[in-house]
Amino acid sequence: MDILKLRELLEAELSSEELTKIDDDFYIEFDSLIKALKLSAESSHERGESVDERLYLAQLKIAEALMKEIVKLRLHKIVDLAVEGKLVEMPSEEKKLFTILRSFVERKNILLPSEDVPVEESTVQVHNSVKKLPGEAYIIETDLPTILGADMREYGPFMQGDMAIVPPEIGQVLAERGVARKVKLSL
Repeated sequence: MDILKLRELLEAELSSEELTKIDDDFYIEFDSLIKALKLSAESSHERGESVDERLYLAQLKIAEALMKEIVKLRLHKIVDLAVEGKLVEMPSEEKKLFTILRSFVERKNILLPSEDVPVEESTVQVHNSVKKLPGEAYIIETDLPTILGADMREYGPFMQGDMAIVPPEIGQVLAERGVARKVKLSL
């Protein structure tokens, strides 16, 4: 993954009304690119290489701007597909979003307040296979940095208004600190 690949994907998204096919690990690769650019900028700063640091920071800014436009275009297309009820090949993160949007379009209540309501797991039919949906999610109330879970996976960063599916122990801490609100997911 590099800036050139992001630019090519943006051009493909702009030139087609269809959702461009991307690898299932596209978003993971993007996160890795961002981490690498940040680490390179920090490393250059520590070595006193200000020109290199500025170059890495400029690349970081470009990559984030390209990705923002790609996501914006893809989200519009995913919403259209959900309204039409047409599931096409897309990364798992986008399939989750499609499923939520499709449930909304079908007028099924997928997000309900979770005041003392037991959490259940729901299932959803996607391309002739049953997938488990988590029973709860959290609406983020403020911007949050990346969080390292007990499973040693990174979650986030999150922006205010994001819906996050995180391990229950992380969600509980976020809710206790007043930076997230728990919602129940159901079909």
